[in-house]
Amino acid sequence: MSLLPAPGPPPRHNPTPGWNQSLSTGAPGIALVHFTTAREGEEGWETAHSWAAAMTRTPVLAHPDACGLFHGAPAVAYALHAAGHRAYAQALATLDTYITDLVETRLRAAHARIDAGRLPRMREYDLISGLTGLGTYLLYRPGRPSPMFTKLLAYLVRLTEPITVNGRKIPGWWTSDRPDGQPCRRGGHGNLGMAHGVAGPLALAATAMRRGIGVSGQADMISRVSTWVDGWRHGTPETSWWPQTLSSAELADGAIANRHPGRPSWCYGTPGLARARQLAALALGDRAAQQDAEQSLVTCLKDEQQLDQLTDASVCHGWAGLLQTTRAVAADATLELNPALTAQLSRLRGRLDGHLDLHGAPKTNGLLEGTAGVHLATKPPSAGPLSWDACLLLAG
Repeated sequence: MSLLPAPGPPPRHNPTPGWNQSLSTGAPGIALVHFTTAREGEEGWETAHSWAAAMTRTPVLAHPDACGLFHGAPAVAYALHAAGHRAYAQALATLDTYITDLVETRLRAAHARIDAGRLPRMREYDLISGLTGLGTYLLYRPGRPSPMFTKLLAYLVRLTEPITVNGRKIPGWWTSDRPDGQPCRRGGHGNLGMAHGVAGPLALAATAMRRGIGVSGQADMISRVSTWVDGWRHGTPETSWWPQTLSSAELADGAIANRHPGRPSWCYGTPGLARARQLAALALGDRAAQQDAEQSLVTCLKDEQQLDQLTDASVCHGWAGLLQTTRAVAADATLELNPALTAQLSRLRGRLDGHLDLHGAPKTNGLLEGTAGVHLATKPPSAGPLSWDACLLLAG
């Protein structure tokens, strides 16, 4: 089986602006590999410390308009927390102060936007750049729940309540953006994905509830969003799937037309949604809904028409992400469906290995689309203060 070697020491200078503070493409994501191998004794801490130093070689960005889980102070803090090394305790305490302040600023802006009756931008609430990602970091820090995290949960409840725009009742998270994140003048869109859509807030609220953290309306929010997502499932029981996005016209019609199953990836598609729906069912104690979510992934993994759309090895939208998502779903699966999901893991690893043998490693070294993510997905789960895939909202 292919196993990509861990990246070596960091470059002396940033290859691109902001590289040292990008969890997606830069140093923090690559550092996760070295922190993991150092914790397991596969290498010393010297190289890991050099990556920590690379993350902070320039002033750490903490501006509310420019930071999210995958960039700036939260990205650096996430990686340092995952390291679990006492050498980073003071740096984490300092970063947490700035992160708390920027979350508070962004929550004020989000509530003001809701009060004004405007639709949100994706970057207000999504996992990559928005409050769902920031909440993911706050959830996993020691000593939680913090007051700021419970405020953020209350915002997610409010975000998902229906609102009326131009006389029409629509989901509160329906974004004013186009799917590419740019402003849209014609009704925006509904995003179902884990990375940029409503699956992220659903997974975060459900994970918090499973950890005993709750706010008023949280259970209703989880049930409401799960029911809404289920209402847009298509295909047959053998090949169920979800659209990645919905247009304003499709929402009005209550149906989609001329669509086919999309890529079975973590960021969009059945796998990420299956995990979010499974987490929601576990939080609510709904065994039937849990089995339904798990079965949707089983059927996806057997559908070659969906699998044939995977064209790279990456975590974000490739074989590594499908492998890691399936591993997470299998770990929490019911006794009835755990064997079917577990049996797929070796098959998926073989498909990933085959892709690497045929096409080679990714051209970049980052977490979401590069070798760091593939390396982590091909390693067995390891003990530590923070599972590396918590930033994907896959960890249980």
